[in-house]
Amino acid sequence: MKVIKFGGSSLADATHFNDVIKVLQMDASRRVVVVSAPGKCATDDEKVTDLLIEYARSHDKAQKEIGERIINRYQQIATAFHITAAQFDPLAEQILALPTASFHGPAFRMATFKAHGEKLNAQLLALILNAKGMPARYVDPHELGLIATQEPNNATVLTQTYTHLAVARHQLMAERDLWVVPGFFAYTLSGQLVTFSRGGSDITGAILARGLHASEYENFTDVDSIYAANPNIVTNPAPISKMSYVEMRELSYAGFSVFHDEAIIPAIEGQVPICVKNTNHPSAPGTLIVPTSQSQPKRVITGVASSKRFAALYLHRYLLNREVGFTLKLLKILFRYHISYEHMPSGIDDLTIIFDRNQIPSDVLPHLLADIKATLQPDRLQWIDDYAILMVVGEGMRNQVGVIDRILHPLATHHIGVQMINQGASRISIMIGVREAQADDAVRLIYNDFFNQPVALPQRQPAQEVTHG
Repeated sequence: MKVIKFGGSSLADATHFNDVIKVLQMDASRRVVVVSAPGKCATDDEKVTDLLIEYARSHDKAQKEIGERIINRYQQIATAFHITAAQFDPLAEQILALPTASFHGPAFRMATFKAHGEKLNAQLLALILNAKGMPARYVDPHELGLIATQEPNNATVLTQTYTHLAVARHQLMAERDLWVVPGFFAYTLSGQLVTFSRGGSDITGAILARGLHASEYENFTDVDSIYAANPNIVTNPAPISKMSYVEMRELSYAGFSVFHDEAIIPAIEGQVPICVKNTNHPSAPGTLIVPTSQSQPKRVITGVASSKRFAALYLHRYLLNREVGFTLKLLKILFRYHISYEHMPSGIDDLTIIFDRNQIPSDVLPHLLADIKATLQPDRLQWIDDYAILMVVGEGMRNQVGVIDRILHPLATHHIGVQMINQGASRISIMIGVREAQADDAVRLIYNDFFNQPVALPQRQPAQEVTHG
């Protein structure tokens, strides 16, 4: 049994709905369908979720007009599949009822408005599938027992969910209907609707794949596969046929946009293989993401990614390494401002703290720097706003010698300065800090060196254990 998820681009209009139906008809093992809200039909169009946010914030005549636009998006799809007014009206009524409903505060109100993009799309798809002669039913997360924390717009699934899903699996196996489940939201123990963070439908799909013990979690999007580099940076990059969970996590962190890097954790925890496929080209093999034990690397590196969302704080002070509690003082300041950091490479007299820029509001930054300067009294304090991180990732790097030299050589040849370099203990990823303006060139240079050269992965004997008597 497979859990299958479709993103907003795969459900934007009636044409895309038809493609989704064809995908479901191709494989009878696709039993659970997780859907996102309709995405953009065209570049100048609006996502339904964005319309719902606007709907929640508007009033009176403007609110009524936005509500009608939302209903119209679903109506256009329903009409194309000859869904009757009697069938469609309950969906429209849910939209119209939202402004007058009562909620436990504005945050829960916003969560409920946003969640209706997925909720109505799932209901509509179930109606259409039945009209096409494919038995299907809408299954709400409440029925499945998807329980999450009390954070209205950034909820985390609770472990009780998996107990509930184990029971639900028996029901699924006893039925012949396709289950159509809305992504993105769950419920608290008290019954309040809450939404997951960005990539919320991916999270729902991963939770269901784990909890229902799926043989595979298929995530359909608008690309044939995951590529070894961003196609917007590298022309016609190589597709990745298979990669490990760890490789996917490392690359997602640095900008691979197929998944938000935390979205697939439930599937990883359940050791469920994940296949990324294209709704518009479903016969393409896609990219299979598997446990490390099932991944056989064909190249030294699997991919290279970059992200420009970072900034860095450079701090220099002589004999910093001898001062007990220096780093603790710094971390206490960050804690006071509710700021987390990403990395902290250091030397004997200096350290660099790397942040996600989104963590630090622009009006907070001057106060943060002033506090650090007053408390730690550094000889030099510099805020570096144009910072980018590259991740060079590959299971094939694990037993290779000289990979770092090979990565750095083309960068040095083209005068790209490395601000920071870090290799994890697993030896399958190397993190490199560069100036933001040089990030794209750095990706191209590394990609060209590793992918436009003959593949060479010599077999190495495992290191012999040495016993000291």
